[in-house]
Amino acid sequence: MDPFDEIDDDTTGTTFRDVILLALIGFVAMVVMLLPHIHKAKTDAADYRPPGNVIFEIHWPDDMPYDVDLWVKAPNESPVGFWNQGNAVLNLLRDDLGAENDASNRNYEMVFSRGIPAGEYIVNVHMYGEVPPGVEIPVKAVVAVREQYGTTRQILQTTVKLRYRNQEETAYRFRLTSEGELVKGSVSTLRRNLITRQGVK
Repeated sequence: MDPFDEIDDDTTGTTFRDVILLALIGFVAMVVMLLPHIHKAKTDAADYRPPGNVIFEIHWPDDMPYDVDLWVKAPNESPVGFWNQGNAVLNLLRDDLGAENDASNRNYEMVFSRGIPAGEYIVNVHMYGEVPPGVEIPVKAVVAVREQYGTTRQILQTTVKLRYRNQEETAYRFRLTSEGELVKGSVSTLRRNLITRQGVK
């Protein structure tokens, strides 16, 4: 047996071990550098407090390509709708123009809140465009509250019927606690215009 064969095998084994060790040290160094950037997950449900959101939606039949608008007013904030699409609490995420510039062929609008300010919310439905004589557009208005871990809980649903241009109807007025609970006895349809109060005709 050639003694040099044994030396070559030992050199190869040493080189392999060195490469593996260097790779392991590099991996450990990367993990150590990333640790300050990884947020510790809270496993205790009592400590977990997700951002509260209220979700407002309107839907009308997809075969009725009319321009219906959703307007929402949060406590102590100005109304949010197609020409005022956001404030400190609410944002209009979709302004549906009916058949115009609509790639989805679905008719709906949606407003989200950031957090849940306690107080009165007003949800109005507005007929922006023309409605042919004798046509009635049923608009379903839904309010849901996002709960822990991303689940949603629907708290209100109704249908408003629109028949003419510039018709504005109050779908609901209601009060929420800061925890997203509906205040008992607070739901009504007492009319309050949100658009004409802002000078929009």
